Amino acid sequence: MNPNSPRLIALLSGPDQKGLVAKVASWICEREGNIIHADQHRDQEEGVFFQRVEWAFEGNRSAKVEAAAFRDFGDSIGMRTNVAIPGTKPKVALFVSKANHCFHDLVLRWKAGDFPCDISLVISNHETLKSSAEWYGIPFEYVPVTKESKSEAEARQLSLMRSYDIDLVIMARYMQVLSAIFLDTWSKPVINIHHSFLPAFAGAKPYHQAHKKGVKLIGATAHYATAELDQGPIIHQAVAQITHRNSVQNLIRKGRDLEKMTLAQAVSWHLENRILVYENKTVVFD
Repeated sequence: MNPNSPRLIALLSGPDQKGLVAKVASWICEREGNIIHADQHRDQEEGVFFQRVEWAFEGNRSAKVEAAAFRDFGDSIGMRTNVAIPGTKPKVALFVSKANHCFHDLVLRWKAGDFPCDISLVISNHETLKSSAEWYGIPFEYVPVTKESKSEAEARQLSLMRSYDIDLVIMARYMQVLSAIFLDTWSKPVINIHHSFLPAFAGAKPYHQAHKKGVKLIGATAHYATAELDQGPIIHQAVAQITHRNSVQNLIRKGRDLEKMTLAQAVSWHLENRILVYENKTVVFD
């Protein structure tokens, strides 16, 4: 197989049935393909099959044509199918407020080549990070949000994302709740980082909640945003041990590192097409 041969990555999910792995492998083989990596999982309780398969193929067909053909094949065997073309860089918008740790971490990882994407836009309800975004060479849009102006602000945000042709939104400690209307209208993935080990301490000031409860672990949770606050499908979580000696400020400081690492890992998995969402849960082929 030519190392420059076009590649595809497919994610499949649906009711389990006999011979699914063989059917997928046979389809790829019959079309001059070579499987590079494949992984699958079966939900024993629900009887649902999940698979991620990456392959290269030869012939005169374009990657787009082959991707469309595989989607049709997936439909024919009763699978919900998504096919990605490696090398196609999605456009990302970062939503930020005043906290800068997740923002800088994501941008520096992107600049270092860790993320196969293009961070095309920064949207914020504060101007705190404007100079930083401009220093990185990323367009910055200030969209103030108040209780009275929320609907107009979200309409402006949606307009900006359409004009920049955005594919993915990352809430890098954006301290506003996206409305159900916004999420339904947007209808593309939104990844959020919440500074607690969900479902514990959802909502505002989770470190203060954790300190008050005297917990011995704090955490961070990266999840897809949904209309229900901090209840979307969880992608990745991390924790750190704490003691009674830790103040709220200690928790906040320790939590920043957790937030950065957790969000970065979730973004990486998403961009590498490793995540399947099913019934408000995720299957992550890591």
